[in-house]
Amino acid sequence: MFSAALIAGLILLVLSSDKFIEHAALVAEKLNVSPIVIGITLVALGTSAPEMVVSAIAALDNAPGIAVGNVIGSNIANIGLVFGATLVLAAVPINGSLIKKEIPLVIFVTLLAGFLMIDQHLSLTDGVALIIAFLIVLYLLLKNSKNLEDELTEDLPEDDGGSVARSLLIAGVGLAVLIGSSKLLVWGAIGIASALGVSDLIIGLTIVAIGTSLPELAASIASVKKGHHDIAIGNVLGSNIFNLATVLPLPAILAPGLIEETVINRDYWWMLGFTLLFSIAVIIYSKHRSLSIPRWFAVPLLGGYGAYMYLLAISG
Repeated sequence: MFSAALIAGLILLVLSSDKFIEHAALVAEKLNVSPIVIGITLVALGTSAPEMVVSAIAALDNAPGIAVGNVIGSNIANIGLVFGATLVLAAVPINGSLIKKEIPLVIFVTLLAGFLMIDQHLSLTDGVALIIAFLIVLYLLLKNSKNLEDELTEDLPEDDGGSVARSLLIAGVGLAVLIGSSKLLVWGAIGIASALGVSDLIIGLTIVAIGTSLPELAASIASVKKGHHDIAIGNVLGSNIFNLATVLPLPAILAPGLIEETVINRDYWWMLGFTLLFSIAVIIYSKHRSLSIPRWFAVPLLGGYGAYMYLLAISG
């Protein structure tokens, strides 16, 4: 029963997240909200909406292990599993601008998150600090962009010709299903953890994290198949930045309290290690004549992710 609830929750979560974001954007467009404002909102929500809702529901349901584990596990999965699987299909070209903006920012946010969690406690102050960091990161990402409006609005959905009421109804249903599916997923995850005699942190780091990373995996593979290889790196960096800066604050604000010791002693270091490995690879291969990360680099990424999963399995 718990397994079925978790699987159903994951499927509905992914489907409802896309519908909610798409039609919420359409409502805003039809109400003549600035395209730049809509674009910024999509940048913030588009990569991390499933993680946001799941972590918020988990925090409110007194399951902080799932809330925090979902964030850290998703960041590890995005690099080790998602980007590793993408490299299996093709070498990934590097955009030089990543070295100047996204790479320093993802390292900064990762280090900040570690500093705030080092006392094994997530407080309201920690949550506010991460949100402030998010605003700073967003400003730096958009600063000096020559084609700011074009970049922010290129992914806006096209007008479907429907009424505002129709889009509002679909967005509302999408949001309701998003919240309900997250509740179902968290309930199933807690039940599985209890049945297996493991902590909810382990379930958050594995099943839940992989499930909420599926949209990134699908987007990266689709971009490679379409020949848009360079999007894959941006997807991973953007998702990891926003997971830490917009999702991790939710359990800190909604249900501040202690986090398991293993989060900072084990899992955080794996996340930092993957982040630094990925960043170093981007920097090194940006100076290589191929200007792309080679396919063989999938081996250490997928191998490292497999080793981490094995470590979690034996530690229970």
